[in-house]
Amino acid sequence: MATPSRKTSTSSSLASKRALPRDPSSEVPSKRKSSAPPAPPPPPLPLQSSRPFVEGSIVRIVMENFLTYDICEVSPGPHLNMIIGANGTGKSSIVCAICLGLAGKPAFMGRADKVGFFVKRGCSKGMVEIELFRTSGNLVITREIDVAKNQSSWFINKKSTTQKVVEEQVAALNIQVGNLCQFLPQIEELQQALTVKQNEEHDRQRRISNTRKMIEDLQNELKTAENCENLQPQIDAITNDLRRVQDEKALCEGEVIDKRGEKESLEKERKSVGDNIVRFDNLMNQKEDKLRQRYRDTYDAVLWLRSNRDKFKQRVCEPIMLTINMKDNKNAKYIENHISSNDLRAFVFESQEDMEVFLKEIRDNKKLRVNAVIAPKSSYADKAPSRSLNELKQYGFFSYLRELFDAPDPVMSFLCCHYHIHEVPVGTERTRERIERVIQETRLKQMYTAEEKYVVKTSFYSNKVISSNTSLKVAQFLTVTVDLEQRRHLEEQLKEINRKLQAVEAGLIALYERNKHLEHKDNELRQKKKELLERKTKKRQLEQKISSKLGSLKLMEQDTCNLEEEERKASTKIKEINVQKAKLVTELTNFVKICTSLHIQKVDLILQNTTVISEKNKLESDYMAASSQLRVTEQHFIELDESRQRLLQKCKELMKRARQVCNLGAEQTVPQEYQTQVPTIPNGHNSSPPMAFQDLPNTLDEIDALLTEERSRASCFTGLNPTVVEEYTKREEEIEQLTEELKIKKVELDKYKENISQVKERWLNPLKELVEKINEKFSNFFSSMQCAGEVDLHTENEEDYDKYGIRIRVKFRSSTQLHELTPHHQSGGERSVSTMLYLMALQELNRCPFRVVDEINQGMDPINERRVFEMVVNTACKENTSQYFFITPKLLQNLPYSEKMTVLFVYNGPHMLEPNRWNLKAFQRRRRRITFTQPSQ
Repeated sequence: MATPSRKTSTSSSLASKRALPRDPSSEVPSKRKSSAPPAPPPPPLPLQSSRPFVEGSIVRIVMENFLTYDICEVSPGPHLNMIIGANGTGKSSIVCAICLGLAGKPAFMGRADKVGFFVKRGCSKGMVEIELFRTSGNLVITREIDVAKNQSSWFINKKSTTQKVVEEQVAALNIQVGNLCQFLPQIEELQQALTVKQNEEHDRQRRISNTRKMIEDLQNELKTAENCENLQPQIDAITNDLRRVQDEKALCEGEVIDKRGEKESLEKERKSVGDNIVRFDNLMNQKEDKLRQRYRDTYDAVLWLRSNRDKFKQRVCEPIMLTINMKDNKNAKYIENHISSNDLRAFVFESQEDMEVFLKEIRDNKKLRVNAVIAPKSSYADKAPSRSLNELKQYGFFSYLRELFDAPDPVMSFLCCHYHIHEVPVGTERTRERIERVIQETRLKQMYTAEEKYVVKTSFYSNKVISSNTSLKVAQFLTVTVDLEQRRHLEEQLKEINRKLQAVEAGLIALYERNKHLEHKDNELRQKKKELLERKTKKRQLEQKISSKLGSLKLMEQDTCNLEEEERKASTKIKEINVQKAKLVTELTNFVKICTSLHIQKVDLILQNTTVISEKNKLESDYMAASSQLRVTEQHFIELDESRQRLLQKCKELMKRARQVCNLGAEQTVPQEYQTQVPTIPNGHNSSPPMAFQDLPNTLDEIDALLTEERSRASCFTGLNPTVVEEYTKREEEIEQLTEELKIKKVELDKYKENISQVKERWLNPLKELVEKINEKFSNFFSSMQCAGEVDLHTENEEDYDKYGIRIRVKFRSSTQLHELTPHHQSGGERSVSTMLYLMALQELNRCPFRVVDEINQGMDPINERRVFEMVVNTACKENTSQYFFITPKLLQNLPYSEKMTVLFVYNGPHMLEPNRWNLKAFQRRRRRITFTQPSQ
């Protein structure tokens, strides 16, 4: 059962519950609240567990300043451990602690790539400690994490070591039992025991010295108490201190009165500044009054807009005449003459959707006549004019319309886009005096002089420049100017006054605290004075204390410890252990030599295997080349033989015809003069009959023509090579030689294949047997769920040994076929079920110290989750099985449980019990008392 722990500054705890009660010592809280940096605990001795843990199982997990934990200790059981808690309480933090504590890399958890990120925020160091079960003595691995350096310090049984040694120790627990380092904890245990006794003796001497000093002080105090005349100076001193404290209180009250006066002065100043701000706001109200008098509907729409701005997604500006603020009210006439009255009272929107909502409410529902426009999507507010103002100053222009006033960005963008205020200059009387020159040279379309507006157009037909001018009307709406800079200055002044007021109030609070402190000190001095007056009555109490301390001193002096004897015993035991250690080192050296020899043999065999494979590849390459050459030669031989057969057949036909022409019988031979010698065939056969007068014509003219033709044909064969037959013979001999070599290569290849087959059988057959056992258990698990599943050893080509892999095929519905388990074919829940059943199939076949499964039941439906949970309980709670960690935020109701399970509940909340108050046995006794007393009531 895990002990309670504190987690973070918000007080959260982790507690666990076992199905069967455990050793009461495991229920005693051993945690601290980490509001202050905790002192390092004394190094614990490795535990010897009698519970049915398998080699390498986790006995204890300790986390300090790790993720969300301040300090926490978890004691899992030997079989199935269920870690249950809501999301965010710290379940996965335990998994991270297991991984990092056993030399795992941070990237394995997918949270962060640096180990420093796993330390609790605000702490400079963190610690994870894992205790692993070993029959020869538990192994305690400690990892201290430094955030600043992002480095880890490793300890095995509290002794500094390296990460490589930790990795070797962890790997050894999965392969073999015991090693040299298992005896080091015993020596450390003796040294620690000796150190504890030395510390106890020093502490006893220190307590004796302190007790004697306390007795001496009490005796001195008793002597002082007996002489009452000596108390009067102390009483007089306290009286003087009381008088001084009262003077300080009076001074403090005076400062409070001054601060209150300063506060009242600042409040008056704040009221004055606020009135000025209100005056500026009243100027704005004048513009609104003009709007209300002239355009009542628009004014009502403004009031509605101010109350319903939350209905719009983007910015909505009030009518342009309210948002424009003239820098000089003398220039208001230019703006009012340039912008139409309809647009001056128009609302400006940035979104078409917002404008439709506004118009639907104002025009359709409230029946108010208002205007609305949309600002361009891309802002024109800062668009530069086509001509610099410096070029126009020679004509008397002093500004563009845009620079005469301030306005919000959407309003300015709309006016620049539709009224081109950034292109229309404003001039003086000087401009009007030379207006014709201005029109001809500047080509401006619109311009203003002191009292007139000029519009210039170019005739479409004659291309002549036509200008018109109108007198400017007097401004009506924009003459009221609000100095925004001054108003902003007043607001800053108001903020400064408020800041000073806060400082004065803080000073008042400090004075109140000081006055409170002086009051407290006054009470203390009065109490001391009262105690001095009562010293005569304390003589008896001092005598009793002295008697009690003398008794304690006597007991402490009797409880002595012979440190020299203890050191001698410890040294003897350490020597014995060192002798055992030396023997083990000798054995280890021999084993290392044997391993080195075997490793050398392994390297030789690998090199031989590489040589054999290289020769095999060369032979196969030669064989392929010879086979190709043999096929070409055989094809050439077949073609020559067919040609020979055709020639032989033709010779026979000609011989028959010659016999008929010569009137020879079957037994008669051809006369010698008519015979033609046929050359011998290169293969030694000469079975062709003699030939003569091959197809000679019947007339003399035809014979002459044929003779001429043959002579011409013979002249064409002057370049014929006479060594063709010799080359053929030579090629045939080479074919026979290559055939012999090919036979030899085939024999060698067969030997190599046989060797490869033997080696393959030695590892492939056991592998297939193991996969078949996994398949049997996997299929049984699926059959119990009315589904089907199988596991096989899969590869595309048996010779591609690096392509071998495990293939899992499942079927969750009777109407479908078995399909390979992939992320695309099965659902998330089906993949979770398959993965869980495959892990359980490995549980009894592939021995490992423990397994961790984190929230794999999240995607399962209730039926499959219940079945899988039952299988997990039955499989993980068998004897001599691996330790199992099952993390989940929730479970179904009425699930089957086993007495061998360990259930760890992770709690998190502001009302958790303090660690030093956690005592499960006390809670149980209290509950029993409540249960027994209820019936009597």
